[in-house]
Amino acid sequence: MPPTTIPTVPHPADALVLARIAASVRDRAAAVRLMVFDVDGILTDGSLWYGEHGETIKRFNVLDGQGLRLLSAGGVAVAWITARGGPAVTRRAADLGVADLIQGVHHKGEALQTLMHRHGLGSAQIGYMGDDINDLPAMQLAGLAVTVPEAPAYVAQVAHWVTAQSGGHGAVRECCDVILAAQGRLGPLIQAGSPAVPAGGTLQ
Repeated sequence: MPPTTIPTVPHPADALVLARIAASVRDRAAAVRLMVFDVDGILTDGSLWYGEHGETIKRFNVLDGQGLRLLSAGGVAVAWITARGGPAVTRRAADLGVADLIQGVHHKGEALQTLMHRHGLGSAQIGYMGDDINDLPAMQLAGLAVTVPEAPAYVAQVAHWVTAQSGGHGAVRECCDVILAAQGRLGPLIQAGSPAVPAGGTLQ
C-alpha cells in the first residue's frame, strides 16, 4: 500500500501525539523509513514464562500490534532483531506480516547494517528501539534511537527518546504513533480506518 499523502495542515491526532515530543526527535522520526525493534523488553515486558515441557511463553500487546500495522500502512518498513527468538516470536511476526525477522543474533549492530543494505537506506532513515547492552551498537548506528523507562541508565543515555509507556505495555505503539505523526500520516490513517490483514494473519 503506498504511503498516504502528507497533508499541508496537520491533523489534530498528529498534533496531539507530538505535543510533548522534542523538535529534535520529531525531525529524526520524520526521516525514518525502516523501524527496527528488539523483542524481549520492547515488544514484551521482558518476562520469560516456561511451560511444563520447558517451552518459552511470551506475552505480546495488541495495541503494539495495531501500531506496527499502521506503521507499515504508512509506508515505513518494520523489522525485528532479537537475540533469543523462538516459535512464539516467529508466530507473532507472521501474524503481523513482519517479513524481516532476524533471530538468535547477539551482534545487533551488524544485523542492522545488513537490513540497511537490504533496504538501500542510510543511517538517518533507520530507527531502532531496544533496551539493553546488546542493543547499544544498533542504537548508536540508527538515526532515531528509542528505549523504554525500564532500560538501564547507560542505555537511556544513548537513546534520542525514552517512551512514556513500558515495554510490552504500549511502548511500541507510542513509538509507531510518533513516527507516523512526525511524517503527517497518522491522522489520514485514522480517517482511512484499520490497515488490511495479510493472508493468514490476524488483526492485532
